[in-house]
Amino acid sequence: MSRGRHKGLDLNGWLVIHKPEGISSAHAVAIVKRITQAAKVGHGGTLDPFSEGLLPMALGRATKRLALILEGDKGYHCWIRFGSETDTGDPTGRVTAQTDRLPERAALEAALQHFLGPQEQRPPAYSAIHVGGVRAYELARRGETVELPMRSVVLHELQLESYEAGLAKVRVRCGKGTYMRSLARDLGHHLGSLAHLQRLLRTETLGFSLEEGVTLERLAQQVEQGRLEALLLPVDRLLDDIPASRLRSKSE
Repeated sequence: MSRGRHKGLDLNGWLVIHKPEGISSAHAVAIVKRITQAAKVGHGGTLDPFSEGLLPMALGRATKRLALILEGDKGYHCWIRFGSETDTGDPTGRVTAQTDRLPERAALEAALQHFLGPQEQRPPAYSAIHVGGVRAYELARRGETVELPMRSVVLHELQLESYEAGLAKVRVRCGKGTYMRSLARDLGHHLGSLAHLQRLLRTETLGFSLEEGVTLERLAQQVEQGRLEALLLPVDRLLDDIPASRLRSKSE
């Protein structure tokens, strides 16, 4: 371990971080960088501040492979609240509409099957997608009307795990670019109700699972005890999970 060309230690590999609720992914990266003193740190797929769960961190040379993670499938536990919509599509926003109509369990299970497979999905207005060089969420915060174009996504698995008093817990496996806030919104409309994403836990992403995750507190403890190497996974850790065709296309 040595000092790199950039300010910080020349550390290379992956940290499987369990991001807590209440901080942004960028803030989590800053904390990991401060704890490890690594010269270069990046994350593999943004989680909103209200969300928690798996946030792979790439250190040093591993940052060159972050694009591979972003292209991969992901898994979530989604808690969807029926009966109201918010302007952000999540619990941080302002309630914009309410209804007393809540779907029956059987109807909800049938609706989940309807959303399986390739879909056209409209991203939420409060997203990081660029519109004319400006982030969509910046326009939405100014009070401007934002309607983003539909995009093609794929939902591989939608499993209802529990449903009580209008709150559904759904296990999701999906392809890149799928918004769970949009899924919640669209489920509500499909069922003649309204809905928003109340809670989100990411459980897997290409090459990594939440079972391997370490909290920021544990990371700090391990570093203090000189045991960072025990948590740092090899740079090539995720290559076995990537089809050879994708690897070739990235190198061409």
